[in-house]
Amino acid sequence: MYIPFLDGELMRDPRSVRCTYYLESEIDPAKAAAIMAGEQSSGTFLPVPGESARIRERHAARISNVQELGFCRPSLPSRTNPEKVRAALVTVDFPMENVGTDLATLQTAIAGNLFELGDLYACRLQDIALPEDFIAAHPGPAFGIEGTRKLISDVQGVMVGTIVKPNVGLSEEEFRLVVRDLAMASIDLIKDDELMTDPAYLPLERRVAVATEEIRAAEQVTGHSTMYAFNITGDLAGLRKRHDLVVEAGGTCVMLNIPVMGLPALALLRSFAEVPIHGHRAGLAASMRSKALGMDYRVWQQMARLAGADHLHASGLGSKFYELDEEVAANIRSLLEPLGQTTAPLPVLSSGQNVTTPGPTFDAVGSTDLMMLAGGGVAAHPDGPGAGVRSLRQAWEAAVAGVPLQAAAEKQSHTGDDALLHAVQTFGKGA
Repeated sequence: MYIPFLDGELMRDPRSVRCTYYLESEIDPAKAAAIMAGEQSSGTFLPVPGESARIRERHAARISNVQELGFCRPSLPSRTNPEKVRAALVTVDFPMENVGTDLATLQTAIAGNLFELGDLYACRLQDIALPEDFIAAHPGPAFGIEGTRKLISDVQGVMVGTIVKPNVGLSEEEFRLVVRDLAMASIDLIKDDELMTDPAYLPLERRVAVATEEIRAAEQVTGHSTMYAFNITGDLAGLRKRHDLVVEAGGTCVMLNIPVMGLPALALLRSFAEVPIHGHRAGLAASMRSKALGMDYRVWQQMARLAGADHLHASGLGSKFYELDEEVAANIRSLLEPLGQTTAPLPVLSSGQNVTTPGPTFDAVGSTDLMMLAGGGVAAHPDGPGAGVRSLRQAWEAAVAGVPLQAAAEKQSHTGDDALLHAVQTFGKGA
């Protein structure tokens, strides 16, 4: 039963999936929303035998709210080219009975053929509210934030990581030296680049052997356990074999390019994974970058969390990528929001991160339950990667304490440690 609110919006049946879309259409927005809802549930273009009132009542998606936003130019091409279309926010409830608890079916229902409808000149899934039964049917992250901390010497505060650079082309001995330097710097996490999978010149098997050997040796010196996220993206048939290769060698993390492999592949990996799953978002922008198409990050991350990702990339403030800082901050906050009883995943910040970004990041999200990946911010530090890692940790300490970056750098320098000062001079440019 649906109970109307005073403003006309309908209360969500707890057995339904509620989605909020931004739509553009030449026709009345309510009619456009009805076409979309029918396409994604029990509707057809023409009445067909068997399309009974019972089926429509139990299986039809329902429009619970339409908020018109006015006229605009069409954002997307279609069969016709009107000068103006009508924009609206619409809320649609999909019966859980149609979806069950399957993630692939959910994605097909809420983000399938609707993007192709000719009547829509924009279709963007902005938010989702999942039934408790659906959330409870999925295990979510096995390790998340706290489980990851335990595997990295119970590290506190923001975790500092980096990406092996150059991202491709290193010989085995060159790779060994990179990992050695980073592990000896007591970095928290090293990861493969998303492009590095299982090339003939440096196969996954050799990377795993070399990296685990160097990390163990460094731990004997530093006392710090570094995590390495090995990229096991590849053919689905070999996913278990690649995971087992990492675990049997003593590795403590595997990485998956989630948009490329798909949510079902992530869920499959979660079903047997013995170590945290580092979830990369390579390819996500193809369905997210246009504000007129695809889905918002806050929707995608919920499905990736339920599928079992322990770490999820959220971009980074001041990054080289397209998202505005306020959008990145919203991504991070969405990862830290509760989702049923599932464990919270670790938000991963990347792209252009260095000592100038902890301050704005902490101001925006107010949390240190984060992992910051800095490529150049570590490797390009003038005093070496050890100083790069140390400077990032010092920048985060200053951010949390509310101390201006330059003042913190000068204070550290007075103690004889110039790591932060040199990082500010290298990366700050007026910070």
